Amino acid sequence: MSSTTRSPEIVHPVIQVGIDGAWREAGALAWALHESLLRGEPLHAVHVVERKTQRTRYYEPVVTSQAESELVEDVRAWMKLNGEDLDHEAALIDGPAATGLTSAARGSRMLVVGRRGMGSFKRLLLGSTSEAVTSLGQGPVVVVPAGWTAAADRAPVMVALDDSGENEAAVEFAVELAVERNVPLWLVHVWDFPAVYGGNPDVEMAVGEDWRATADQHYAAVAQQWRHKYPELEIELDLRRGHAVESLLEAAEAIHAQVLDRPGPREC
Repeated sequence: MSSTTRSPEIVHPVIQVGIDGAWREAGALAWALHESLLRGEPLHAVHVVERKTQRTRYYEPVVTSQAESELVEDVRAWMKLNGEDLDHEAALIDGPAATGLTSAARGSRMLVVGRRGMGSFKRLLLGSTSEAVTSLGQGPVVVVPAGWTAAADRAPVMVALDDSGENEAAVEFAVELAVERNVPLWLVHVWDFPAVYGGNPDVEMAVGEDWRATADQHYAAVAQQWRHKYPELEIELDLRRGHAVESLLEAAEAIHAQVLDRPGPREC
């Protein structure tokens, strides 16, 4: 399960989650409800329907509208049954999926969406509504894989650090998740040589140790800063060389991380 983070100016204590017809199998609603109960904050489920895609020769608007309404009612009943008395709500809105979800979630604690298809973090790099939402959203966006189930006790939260110097929002969000779950936090940075070196083994051997030493020194200091800020939290550091996505997946699998957090996209 992965997330991206940004910092909205005003945060309202409500969690937004996108739902569709496969909500029972998708995992996003279950994760969002779990998070809602951990925080004691209400959950708002949103089903977005883009009407223009339904204007086909065989489209039956009355039947489809009834099905959409029934879906929302089913979700509302499920949240009431499973979500304690936290004023949960479900709503149906019209518009493009990504912009509709991000608009509904503006100013909220976070937006939770599902991910179906490829079973890895690479899916976020290949398009889809989840990728569009992570690009458009102004607050934390959590992407939950299909079939999510609650993690084992003490499964850590992991956050990726890049070399932009703009990791603070991502780490703060990961800290929140780790503290509320009472689990360790792992800071992971993946580095590699720029393509200009062309995979030259002689060059890599000559400068490799310097690069590694520089990364070790810098990120050890970063980890120490966060340990000083949150002394009650167990914080580990993992530095790896390799392809960023593949190495992050390997690191997450190695520690059985329940959340993989990363900095959100930035404007160029």
